[in-house]
Amino acid sequence: MSPALLSTGAPEAATDRTVVGEHLSLPLFHTLSGVLAGHPYVKVVVDRAEGDWHVLDAAAHPFHVNYIATRVLGMELAELDAGLDAFNASVYADPDRRFLLGVLSLHSGEDADGRERPFLVLETTEADTMHGALLEFFHGFVRDRVDARLPLLLKPANHVQEEELAAVSEQSVPRVLGHELFGTRTRTALNTGEAVGRLRRYATVEEYEAAAGGLGWSDIVAMPCLPDDVQRVAGFVNTAPITPLSHTNVLASGWGIPNAIVQDLDQLAERHGLDGAWVRYRVREDDITLERLDEDPGLRAPAWHQQRIRLEPPLLEDAPVLSLHRLRTADRDRYGTKAANLGELHHVLDSRTADLTAFYGRPRPPRENLRPHLAARLGLSTPSAAELRAAASSFVAGTVEAPEGVALPFSLQHRFLTSSPALQQGIGKLKMALELDALDVLDALCLQLQHLIRHAPMPDSVAGEITRALPDQLAAGERLVVRSSSNAEDLPGFSAAGVYDSVTTVRGTDELLDAVRQVWASLVSPRSVRLRHQVGISLDDTYMGVIVQEYVPAALGGVLVTCNPTRREDFRNVYLNCSPGSPEQVVEGTVLPQQYLYNTVEGGGRTVALGSWPEGLSAGTRAQLADLSLTGRLLQSHFGAPEVDAPLDIEWLLTDQGDFRLVQIRPYAL
Repeated sequence: MSPALLSTGAPEAATDRTVVGEHLSLPLFHTLSGVLAGHPYVKVVVDRAEGDWHVLDAAAHPFHVNYIATRVLGMELAELDAGLDAFNASVYADPDRRFLLGVLSLHSGEDADGRERPFLVLETTEADTMHGALLEFFHGFVRDRVDARLPLLLKPANHVQEEELAAVSEQSVPRVLGHELFGTRTRTALNTGEAVGRLRRYATVEEYEAAAGGLGWSDIVAMPCLPDDVQRVAGFVNTAPITPLSHTNVLASGWGIPNAIVQDLDQLAERHGLDGAWVRYRVREDDITLERLDEDPGLRAPAWHQQRIRLEPPLLEDAPVLSLHRLRTADRDRYGTKAANLGELHHVLDSRTADLTAFYGRPRPPRENLRPHLAARLGLSTPSAAELRAAASSFVAGTVEAPEGVALPFSLQHRFLTSSPALQQGIGKLKMALELDALDVLDALCLQLQHLIRHAPMPDSVAGEITRALPDQLAAGERLVVRSSSNAEDLPGFSAAGVYDSVTTVRGTDELLDAVRQVWASLVSPRSVRLRHQVGISLDDTYMGVIVQEYVPAALGGVLVTCNPTRREDFRNVYLNCSPGSPEQVVEGTVLPQQYLYNTVEGGGRTVALGSWPEGLSAGTRAQLADLSLTGRLLQSHFGAPEVDAPLDIEWLLTDQGDFRLVQIRPYAL
């Protein structure tokens, strides 16, 4: 039987190949399919009232709800838009819903004999809350209508569906979890973009370091895992899995260069002769390609060669060492952005006067705003604007705490540097080399100056101000964490993620003073000086504040960003990485973290990858992380102002007592 093409008499009907009530063969699947995350897919709608299904032409119908409303129910788009949220609830949340919406995608794996085996995966949208019986019905209905030779697995779209399916036998509903499917992906976009350059492949960090001196802005560096101190080039290629929240991807995002996981690069390079060749490297959300170019493309130097970033002048007059809770955002010109943001966080949590609902007040066409969704998440029915603001503030204050500690101003570093003729001479030599663009001697001068800073005696007055701020902790030998807070980071076009030092195992006065000097010295590391020089940041204007925090033992720690870094238009989700223990493991890349996406509009979350661990977190812990994610989104309303869509990068930990502590909050480079 030939497929019954949907005909509505609309002008586009001639090119709409949607079928209704037909068996889905593999050739028909390919006729209707588009590509999603590198896999062919079709959208399906099961109409329970009619006992029928619709397989949508992906090119003609990108949205299930538009199709149902206009083609099945005869609504106008304006009518749908006027009540979109209510309509979405009727198809994604109503336990007795008429329509079941899903996506069928085609994948391949290996059978027990090592032969390639194609299979289909059925999943709903991420916000869908189908209960177990409905999921079982959905799978069975589709199973009866697709090619019987292809296994059909159900992929739960979120944690709620995973828990619902736990009560359904796998014989009845064969399944695959999202992180299992994600782990089989050969190519994954990390930062979208396009570049032309020479492909340089390295097997180890040692190979890269040996060749790094000969790399330039037109190279594309490929290796299993790029080092955090990778230099600025045209593009990154990772041949082993990493997280989108790695330091190298934050750099790629800030630099605007393509970055992706391409696990089959060795085969591609061998097949097409890519190693050392000029290539066009494209990273899109759903497609990653490396195309060999037959001739030198005659590239011009990139725009960042002429980029000039100007800093706000630092204030170097004497300023006191202050407790973090006494700082505000305006203090960044004395203590650095990180310290000022932590002080502002204390203020937000203590005073509860900030409006944390601004993100939800922005129009998201066709919605006027998302405040009703926020109200629902906070357990309110029809609150006033003031009630919603108060509830948001209370939720945040009840979910997270700010770290205790002190901030050292730029003026302490300035007094230290000017106290030593040897330091002043070293700084003068470095400035001269930068003015002359004498990059061949730059690294040696930086290393010499770093050595001087780490070992120069600290003036008693400077040391005294530091130690007097922490008398009880030093006397008790409590563990401290010393972090950087420079004025040359977290800037538009220059994030400096992972560039400056932190010291996390500090006890006693001597170790504290050594750690402070180490953080100061990181301001003149070869890498930090080169990166700043590339964008025109003057050494004269660059200073380092320091944060000293109390160490808090962590059961779980990590980083969240209040966006989906691989889908910039996604305003719902935040991306969260974590690992058992301290967040430093995630930040420093010593483990492959667990990765989660949490929807901060309709609610719910899903596991993207388990990283270095065999199992995911408990349902209770995942629910806590959902609250943390919503908190991050609410804080974005304050810290992302005036553009509340500007995402945040938040480092956090979950204490042994089950409380969340935010230890760093900064802009996320886009």
